Amino acid sequence: MDDPSVALPGGADPAERTRELRRAHAAFTQDGRVEAPVRAVIARSWRRCARARVSPECMPRLELAGAELRSYREQHPLARVLPLFRDLVGAFASDGAHLLAVCDARGSLLWVEGEPATMRRAEGLGFVPGARWAETAMGTNAPGTAVALGEPVQVFGAEHFSRRVHPWTCAAAPVRDPRTGRLLGAVDVTGGDWLAHPHSLAFVRAVACAAEARLALLDPAPPAPGDFLKAPGDCLTAPAECLTALGRDEALLTGGGREVRLGRRHSEIMALLAHHPEGLSGEELAIALYEDESVSPVTLRAEMSRLRGLLGSRAPLSRPYRTAAPMEADFTAVTRHLASGAVSAALARYPGPLLPASTAPGVVRLRRRIEEQARAAVIARADPGLLTDWVCSPWGAEDLDVWRALAGVLPAAGRTAALARVRAIDAELTAPPREAPAPGRARTAPEGSTGGAPTPPPAAARAPRGRATYRQPARP
Repeated sequence: MDDPSVALPGGADPAERTRELRRAHAAFTQDGRVEAPVRAVIARSWRRCARARVSPECMPRLELAGAELRSYREQHPLARVLPLFRDLVGAFASDGAHLLAVCDARGSLLWVEGEPATMRRAEGLGFVPGARWAETAMGTNAPGTAVALGEPVQVFGAEHFSRRVHPWTCAAAPVRDPRTGRLLGAVDVTGGDWLAHPHSLAFVRAVACAAEARLALLDPAPPAPGDFLKAPGDCLTAPAECLTALGRDEALLTGGGREVRLGRRHSEIMALLAHHPEGLSGEELAIALYEDESVSPVTLRAEMSRLRGLLGSRAPLSRPYRTAAPMEADFTAVTRHLASGAVSAALARYPGPLLPASTAPGVVRLRRRIEEQARAAVIARADPGLLTDWVCSPWGAEDLDVWRALAGVLPAAGRTAALARVRAIDAELTAPPREAPAPGRARTAPEGSTGGAPTPPPAAARAPRGRATYRQPARP
C-alpha cells in the first residue's frame, strides 16, 4: 500500500501526476471540489488556505532584511545547527538542482542556500531569507505546512496552493527543542520532481532528528518553555525565569537551576506579573487579585512579604510590582502560536486552562481570553483531529460549538455519534435545572403550580450556551 505521506506513489509517472494535480488544483480553486489524486494532507491544507483567503496567485511578503535579519538569525537557536544542515543537505544539493532552506516556527525563512542559478530562480518566487512562507501567507508549501502541522511533509508540483510554485517540489521536517518539545522551525529541501521520491522525505526527517540531537548536546541545561517561539522584533534572549501555569492550580517557577512550586495566591500573583511585564501598581494588582474590592492594601503587602520569603532575590520588585528578571510563561507561548496561525503547535502545548481553580478577576479574564482564542482557532481551522482533541479534553467535553463544528466536517458515516452528542448537550443547556429539596424536606410543587417543572433561573444564572466548562477543583 502506498504511503499517504509520500507525494509520488511508487511507479507513478511524474508527468501524468503533474497533469492530474493541475486539473485538481483548478477544480478546487474554481469551485472548492477536491478530486483525485489529491492526498488527504494536501486537501486539508488547501481547505485551510481557502479559509484563510490565500490567493492562488499569492506572492510572499518580505518581513526581515539587512541588519534586522542578521540579528534575528544570529540569536535564533537553529543558527547553532546550521553547519550540520550545510554538511548534510549541502552534499544532497550539490548537483545544483536543489536548495537548503531553514525557517522559524512562524514559517519565515532564515536561510536559503544553494547553487547560484537555482538561487536566482528561487528569488523570482520570493523564496529568500526574511520572506514569510507560512501556510497562511503562501498556501500549501513544505516548510510552511510542516510548521503548521508540526509534522514532516512532502509537496509535489501542483500540490502547492500558489500556482507560481507549481514547478517546484519540496520536503520539510519540523525541528523541536529536545528539552521542551517546543517547535523551533523546519529544515527544507526544495528543487525538482526527483524530490517526490520517498527517500527525500526520510532524508529531511533524519536531518531534523540529527539537528535535535546536536542541540541536546550543545545545551545541557533545559531552556525555559517558549524561549524561542517569539516573532521577529521580540526579545530573543533567554528569560531568567519560566512560569508554568496552564492546566494546573499551583504554578511552577523555574530558574537558576531551581524549581519552586507556588501556592495558589502566589501563582496568581506571578501569572499576573508575567502577563504585565511593564509592572502593576499596588492598586492595580489588588483589583486583579481579589474579588472583594474592600480588601486592605495590607493584605497584598503581607502576601508579597511571604513571596519574598519564599523566593528571596527572585521575588517581584515593588513600585510598581514587577518580576525581578525577564520571565516567560507557558501561556504566552501558546498565544504567540495562535497569533501566528500555528494552531496545532498551540494546542499541543495547551494542557488546560490557566490556573483553573483561580477566581482572581485578572486571572479569570486572562484564562477566558486564552481559551476563547484557542477554541475560535480550532473551529476556524475545521480540522477533524484538532476538533476531536478539543472535545475529548476535560475543558472541551461540553463545548457545543466545537461539537457542532466537528459534526460538520466528519464524513456522513462517522457523523452520527457527534450529532447525538450535539443534541444531548443542547438539551442539557436548554432544560430548566432541577432544584434540590432542602435537607429534611420532601420535594413539593411551588405554590400555585400544577406540579410541573420548577421555574428556571434567570438567564444570567445559567451556563453560557456553547461555552466549554472546565470542572475546577474545590477551593481549600
